[in-house]
Amino acid sequence: MAIILASVVLGIYVYPLLPEKMASHWGAEGEVNGYMPKFWGVFLMPMISVALFALLAVVPRVDPKKKNIEKFRKYYDIFMVLFFVFLNYLYALTLIWNFGVQFNMTQMLAPAFGMLFYAVGVMVGHADTNWSIGIRTPWTLSNETVWKKTHAIGGRMFKYSAVIAACGFVLPDYAILLMIVPVIFTALFTVVYSYVEYTKISRK
Repeated sequence: MAIILASVVLGIYVYPLLPEKMASHWGAEGEVNGYMPKFWGVFLMPMISVALFALLAVVPRVDPKKKNIEKFRKYYDIFMVLFFVFLNYLYALTLIWNFGVQFNMTQMLAPAFGMLFYAVGVMVGHADTNWSIGIRTPWTLSNETVWKKTHAIGGRMFKYSAVIAACGFVLPDYAILLMIVPVIFTALFTVVYSYVEYTKISRK
Protein backbone atom coordinates (compact mmCIF):
# COMPACT_ATOMS: atom_id res chain seq x y z
CA MET A 1 0.00 0.00 0.00
CA ALA A 2 2.95 2.32 0.62
CA ILE A 3 3.88 2.04 -3.08
CA ILE A 4 0.41 3.19 -4.10
CA LEU A 5 0.45 6.02 -1.54
CA ALA A 6 3.74 7.19 -3.01
CA SER A 7 2.12 7.49 -6.46
CA VAL A 8 -0.76 9.51 -5.00
CA VAL A 9 1.63 11.90 -3.24
CA LEU A 10 3.71 12.24 -6.40
CA GLY A 11 0.61 12.96 -8.46
CA ILE A 12 -0.57 15.70 -6.08
CA TYR A 13 2.91 17.26 -6.08
CA VAL A 14 3.37 17.39 -9.87
CA TYR A 15 -0.26 18.14 -10.80
CA PRO A 16 0.17 21.94 -11.12
CA LEU A 17 3.26 21.48 -13.29
CA LEU A 18 1.72 19.29 -15.99
CA PRO A 19 -0.09 20.31 -19.21
CA GLU A 20 -3.89 20.38 -19.34
CA LYS A 21 -3.88 17.64 -21.99
CA MET A 22 -1.64 14.68 -21.19
CA ALA A 23 -0.26 11.89 -23.36
CA SER A 24 -1.80 8.71 -22.01
CA HIS A 25 -1.47 5.99 -24.63
CA TRP A 26 1.38 4.78 -26.81
CA GLY A 27 1.40 2.58 -29.90
CA ALA A 28 3.48 -0.50 -30.59
CA GLU A 29 6.39 1.62 -31.80
CA GLY A 30 6.46 3.65 -28.59
CA GLU A 31 4.90 6.82 -30.03
CA VAL A 32 1.96 8.70 -28.49
CA ASN A 33 -1.43 8.00 -30.04
CA GLY A 34 -3.81 9.00 -27.25
CA TYR A 35 -4.41 11.88 -24.80
CA MET A 36 -6.65 12.60 -21.81
CA PRO A 37 -7.45 15.55 -19.50
CA LYS A 38 -4.85 16.29 -16.83
CA PHE A 39 -6.94 15.11 -13.87
CA TRP A 40 -7.36 11.63 -15.33
CA GLY A 41 -3.83 11.57 -16.68
CA VAL A 42 -2.47 12.16 -13.17
CA PHE A 43 -4.89 10.26 -10.97
CA LEU A 44 -6.33 7.43 -13.07
CA MET A 45 -3.36 5.12 -12.49
CA PRO A 46 -3.39 5.58 -8.68
CA MET A 47 -7.14 4.90 -8.71
CA ILE A 48 -6.64 1.73 -10.73
CA SER A 49 -3.84 0.68 -8.38
CA VAL A 50 -6.09 1.08 -5.32
CA ALA A 51 -8.82 -1.01 -6.95
CA LEU A 52 -6.37 -3.73 -8.00
CA PHE A 53 -4.78 -3.79 -4.55
CA ALA A 54 -8.19 -4.34 -2.96
CA LEU A 55 -8.97 -7.14 -5.43
CA LEU A 56 -5.62 -8.91 -5.03
CA ALA A 57 -5.81 -8.62 -1.25
CA VAL A 58 -9.29 -10.18 -1.15
CA VAL A 59 -8.62 -13.09 -3.52
CA PRO A 60 -6.61 -15.25 -1.06
CA ARG A 61 -9.27 -14.76 1.61
CA VAL A 62 -12.30 -15.82 -0.42
CA ASP A 63 -10.85 -18.67 -2.48
CA PRO A 64 -12.43 -22.03 -1.50
CA LYS A 65 -8.89 -23.45 -1.26
CA LYS A 66 -7.37 -20.53 0.60
CA LYS A 67 -5.36 -22.92 2.80
CA ASN A 68 -3.45 -23.97 -0.32
CA ILE A 69 -2.80 -20.34 -1.20
CA GLU A 70 -1.23 -19.86 2.22
CA LYS A 71 1.37 -22.48 1.27
CA PHE A 72 2.79 -20.19 -1.43
CA ARG A 73 1.58 -16.89 0.06
CA LYS A 74 5.08 -15.39 0.30
CA TYR A 75 5.52 -15.78 -3.46
CA TYR A 76 2.09 -14.24 -4.05
CA ASP A 77 2.99 -11.30 -1.81
CA ILE A 78 6.28 -10.80 -3.67
CA PHE A 79 4.36 -10.82 -6.94
CA MET A 80 1.96 -8.19 -5.57
CA VAL A 81 4.81 -5.90 -4.56
CA LEU A 82 6.53 -6.22 -7.94
CA PHE A 83 3.23 -5.76 -9.77
CA PHE A 84 2.66 -2.41 -8.08
CA VAL A 85 6.29 -1.46 -8.63
CA PHE A 86 5.61 -2.14 -12.31
CA LEU A 87 2.50 0.07 -12.29
CA ASN A 88 4.38 2.86 -10.52
CA TYR A 89 7.18 2.60 -13.06
CA LEU A 90 4.66 2.94 -15.88
CA TYR A 91 3.09 5.88 -14.04
CA ALA A 92 6.48 7.56 -13.61
CA LEU A 93 7.31 7.11 -17.30
CA THR A 94 3.99 8.73 -18.20
CA LEU A 95 4.66 11.74 -15.98
CA ILE A 96 8.23 12.11 -17.27
CA TRP A 97 7.01 12.05 -20.87
CA ASN A 98 4.45 14.76 -20.10
CA PHE A 99 7.21 16.91 -18.65
CA GLY A 100 8.67 16.94 -22.16
CA VAL A 101 11.24 14.15 -21.96
CA GLN A 102 10.50 11.95 -24.96
CA PHE A 103 11.68 8.38 -25.45
CA ASN A 104 10.55 5.06 -26.90
CA MET A 105 7.93 3.98 -24.36
CA THR A 106 7.82 0.36 -25.54
CA GLN A 107 11.59 0.06 -25.23
CA MET A 108 11.54 1.50 -21.69
CA LEU A 109 8.78 -0.90 -20.65
CA ALA A 110 10.60 -4.01 -21.88
CA PRO A 111 12.74 -4.60 -18.73
CA ALA A 112 9.73 -3.89 -16.51
CA PHE A 113 7.68 -6.51 -18.31
CA GLY A 114 10.64 -8.87 -17.99
CA MET A 115 10.62 -8.34 -14.22
CA LEU A 116 6.86 -8.87 -14.05
CA PHE A 117 6.91 -12.05 -16.15
CA TYR A 118 9.72 -13.46 -14.02
CA ALA A 119 7.71 -12.76 -10.86
CA VAL A 120 4.76 -14.58 -12.44
CA GLY A 121 7.02 -17.51 -13.26
CA VAL A 122 8.28 -17.79 -9.69
CA MET A 123 4.77 -17.60 -8.25
CA VAL A 124 3.31 -20.05 -10.77
CA GLY A 125 6.14 -22.50 -10.16
CA HIS A 126 5.25 -22.63 -6.44
CA ALA A 127 1.46 -22.43 -6.71
CA ASP A 128 -0.66 -25.14 -5.08
CA THR A 129 -4.13 -26.02 -6.32
CA ASN A 130 -6.66 -23.20 -5.97
CA TRP A 131 -9.44 -21.55 -7.91
CA SER A 132 -8.01 -18.04 -8.28
CA ILE A 133 -4.25 -17.96 -8.90
CA GLY A 134 -2.25 -19.84 -11.50
CA ILE A 135 -2.86 -21.74 -14.73
CA ARG A 136 -6.51 -22.61 -14.19
CA THR A 137 -7.75 -24.88 -16.95
CA PRO A 138 -10.48 -27.54 -16.60
CA TRP A 139 -7.72 -30.14 -16.56
CA THR A 140 -5.42 -28.58 -13.95
CA LEU A 141 -8.40 -27.98 -11.68
CA SER A 142 -9.57 -31.57 -12.10
CA ASN A 143 -6.32 -33.33 -11.26
CA GLU A 144 -3.61 -32.33 -8.80
CA THR A 145 -0.86 -34.12 -10.73
CA VAL A 146 -1.79 -32.23 -13.89
CA TRP A 147 -1.80 -29.00 -11.86
CA LYS A 148 1.71 -29.62 -10.53
CA LYS A 149 3.21 -30.67 -13.87
CA THR A 150 1.59 -27.81 -15.77
CA HIS A 151 2.69 -25.22 -13.22
CA ALA A 152 6.22 -26.58 -13.10
CA ILE A 153 6.70 -26.19 -16.85
CA GLY A 154 4.59 -23.01 -16.97
CA GLY A 155 6.74 -21.38 -14.31
CA ARG A 156 9.90 -22.09 -16.29
CA MET A 157 8.35 -20.81 -19.51
CA PHE A 158 7.27 -17.54 -17.89
CA LYS A 159 10.87 -17.06 -16.72
CA TYR A 160 12.13 -17.66 -20.25
CA SER A 161 9.53 -15.19 -21.50
CA ALA A 162 10.85 -12.67 -18.98
CA VAL A 163 14.38 -12.88 -20.38
CA ILE A 164 13.10 -12.56 -23.95
CA ALA A 165 10.90 -9.58 -23.05
CA ALA A 166 13.80 -7.78 -21.37
CA CYS A 167 15.79 -8.09 -24.60
CA GLY A 168 13.35 -5.58 -26.08
CA PHE A 169 15.33 -2.86 -24.34
CA VAL A 170 18.35 -3.48 -26.58
CA LEU A 171 16.19 -4.43 -29.59
CA PRO A 172 13.58 -1.64 -29.56
CA ASP A 173 12.36 -2.35 -33.10
CA TYR A 174 11.18 -5.77 -31.91
CA ALA A 175 10.30 -4.87 -28.32
CA ILE A 176 6.53 -5.28 -28.64
CA LEU A 177 6.91 -8.71 -30.26
CA LEU A 178 9.45 -9.84 -27.68
CA MET A 179 7.05 -8.90 -24.91
CA ILE A 180 3.84 -10.32 -26.35
CA VAL A 181 4.68 -13.39 -28.44
CA PRO A 182 6.48 -15.48 -25.76
CA VAL A 183 3.71 -14.92 -23.21
CA ILE A 184 0.95 -15.80 -25.68
CA PHE A 185 2.88 -18.91 -26.65
CA THR A 186 3.34 -19.85 -22.99
CA ALA A 187 -0.37 -19.39 -22.29
CA LEU A 188 -1.44 -21.50 -25.27
CA PHE A 189 1.20 -24.16 -24.62
CA THR A 190 0.21 -24.65 -20.98
CA VAL A 191 -3.46 -25.03 -21.90
CA VAL A 192 -2.64 -27.70 -24.48
CA TYR A 193 -0.09 -29.33 -22.17
CA SER A 194 -2.59 -29.61 -19.32
CA TYR A 195 -5.12 -31.24 -21.66
CA VAL A 196 -2.56 -33.74 -22.97
CA GLU A 197 -1.37 -34.66 -19.49
CA TYR A 198 -4.93 -35.07 -18.22
CA THR A 199 -5.73 -37.31 -21.19
CA LYS A 200 -2.70 -39.49 -20.46
CA ILE A 201 -3.70 -39.91 -16.81
CA SER A 202 -7.33 -40.61 -17.70
CA ARG A 203 -6.31 -43.38 -20.08
CA LYS A 204 -4.26 -45.04 -17.37
